[in-house]
This record gives sequence, structure tokens and C-alpha cells, in this order.
Amino acid sequence: MKKNIMLTVSLAITGIMVLSAPAFAQQKTVKACTEEWRANKAANQAAKITEKDYVAKCRAAGMAAPAPAVKPVTAPPAASTAPAPKTSPAAAAPTAKSMAPAPSTTGANQFTTEAQTKARCPSDTIVWVNMSSKIYHFAGHKDYGNTKNGVYMCEKDTAGAGARAAKNEKHP
Repeated sequence: MKKNIMLTVSLAITGIMVLSAPAFAQQKTVKACTEEWRANKAANQAAKITEKDYVAKCRAAGMAAPAPAVKPVTAPPAASTAPAPKTSPAAAAPTAKSMAPAPSTTGANQFTTEAQTKARCPSDTIVWVNMSSKIYHFAGHKDYGNTKNGVYMCEKDTAGAGARAAKNEKHP
């Protein structure tokens, strides 16, 4: 009888833990939301979305983070009444590669967004290189993404650019 009670209690606790796990997994951390905002920093700033507001909305939304409020650029409708030229389905449907913005670089292996850099080196650490001082900063540091003359780079490419790590920062 005592074993049945213990088994029932342990099964009930396990059931509660399993059912409540998705509730804990739904809310993102401040760090995750901040990283998302920084990955889309240019678009967010253009849409006048502050990092603080974005993080608050991201955390409140849980798994579905708010998308930056950027309207797609579309061409105005043609003024003529002539039928549009027919194109093949392959030419009409944009591919993922053609939809992605062209990498905006400032030099070899230098990028203006974290997302572009992450696509270049998915397994390497992304750093912010201050091109004036040739010193790079890691994510989470106050200067990461905030110096006037800087670019995102893969850490392995920084030596070729003549950059070194900031002395007051530790490698993540």
C-alpha cells in the first residue's frame, strides 16, 4: 500500500514537471532577445524600435519574437495597359539566394550585420572590430556593435585584418 502511494505521488510529480516544461521554455531570456535585436539592428533602428522596447515585446511574446517593422520594397504599378511580359516560373519565383540582401561588406571578411557574419562562419565566434584601433570586442561587452568605425567579423579572420582582442575582455 505504501509503495502504491509513493508510486502515485512520483508519477504525479513527473506529470506536473512534463506538462509545465513547455511553459518554462516559452519565454525567451533577455540575452536571447537582445541578440535578436542586435542581429537586426539596422532594420530596428530604421523602424525606430529601441532595444529596450524590442526586448520587452520579445519576452512577452515568448517563442514568437516580434519581427522588425520593415515594409518590403515594392515597385509601383506600371502606368501602361500593355500586358506584362511572360516569364518562366523559375524566373518569376525568387530563390532564397536572390531574396537575401547582398552582403554589405566593407572589406575582406568584414560585414555590417551579425547575421551576414554568422552565415560566413557559423561555428566561429562573431566579434565587433573597431577598425580605427584594430581592437575587437565580444558579444555582451559595451563596445560590441557600438563603435563608430567598426565591422562584424569571424574571430579567425581578425588576425588577417591586423586586429587583436581587447585586453579587458575574456573570450566567451
